Amino acid sequence: MKIEAGQTPAPAAAAGGMGLFERYLTLWVALCIVAGIAFGSWFPAAFQFVGRLEAARVNLPVAALVWLMIVPMLLRIDLAALGQVRAHWRGALVTLLVNWGVKPFSMALLGWVFIRHVFAPYLPAGQLDSYIAGLILLAAAPCTAMVFVWSHLSEGEPHFTLTQVALNDTIMVFAFAPIVGLLLGLSSIVVPWDTLLLSVLLYIALPVAFSQAWRWRLLRRGPEALARMLARFHGLALLALLTTLVLLFGFQGGQILAQPLVIAMLAVPILLQVYLNSGLAYLLNRAFRESHSVAAPSALIGASNFFELAVATAIGLFGFHSGAALATVVGVLVEVPVMLSVVRLAGWSRAWYERGLGAAPAGRRVANG
Repeated sequence: MKIEAGQTPAPAAAAGGMGLFERYLTLWVALCIVAGIAFGSWFPAAFQFVGRLEAARVNLPVAALVWLMIVPMLLRIDLAALGQVRAHWRGALVTLLVNWGVKPFSMALLGWVFIRHVFAPYLPAGQLDSYIAGLILLAAAPCTAMVFVWSHLSEGEPHFTLTQVALNDTIMVFAFAPIVGLLLGLSSIVVPWDTLLLSVLLYIALPVAFSQAWRWRLLRRGPEALARMLARFHGLALLALLTTLVLLFGFQGGQILAQPLVIAMLAVPILLQVYLNSGLAYLLNRAFRESHSVAAPSALIGASNFFELAVATAIGLFGFHSGAALATVVGVLVEVPVMLSVVRLAGWSRAWYERGLGAAPAGRRVANG
């Protein structure tokens, strides 16, 4: 996440790859599982107290933590980059198709296949719908932060990546609630529309507006002011994410201990949808004769998940104890290893990809993560 957008849309240019936290995200999540389960067993009253701090079905501590996670991410995004979408319109079209027209629906289908059927005998019957809801929430919006890292590692075109993220953030304000509502309804899951719309307002619309206004004020003082603020908030955003995970696993500890294979079973549809959608975006870009520097980030953005938003919305809609909240956290657990594998696949297949364009294959350089 060490990426500065400044006033020119080239956020990946300054990235040197993943920092210590991003590189070992799976390890930190695993430690949060252990800490959350332990603390939940030792201090149950404290966790119940936190769970009761609600207003209009919004948990106030979680809302504060999510803002600390989301606002620094959105602060990096220059929505003025939308003016450059025509420069790589084929890649943008493919990414939008996969992000909004394929990924949420494929995840709902995979959830139905694996959660309702293949794994149903091994999962708690009362949580099946909740697990599917969490998977839908996870796939309903694309990532806005880590994709810059993935794009850099895959030698992606930085201007395309920034433009695509800005475009997705704009669409997300209007499309997230209808897509989630439609898929939950098709899955016969009751949709609390008031809470869903409140989540969109609280975790998408307001943070986008606030971060863009703040970004504008910072840039009036120069790009260095924005860079300093991003550096200052980087540690807070990471701490907020880890604290949220500890809270979640504190509430979920009993269920995890009773059925430890639940996490592995929830990971299966998540992993499959990442490879399905990244592969689809990659092949469509090749068919449209888009350059590899656009196809690679397109595939990564197309398969990415905005897990911070998913976690917050799952808690708001279904609660800390829900299977939906647990399913979204599994997305955090598998994020880094699976996306790094897509980065490597894009690097390994670069010569094949460019032969299909009639171009001389570039030197194959595969990121080691």
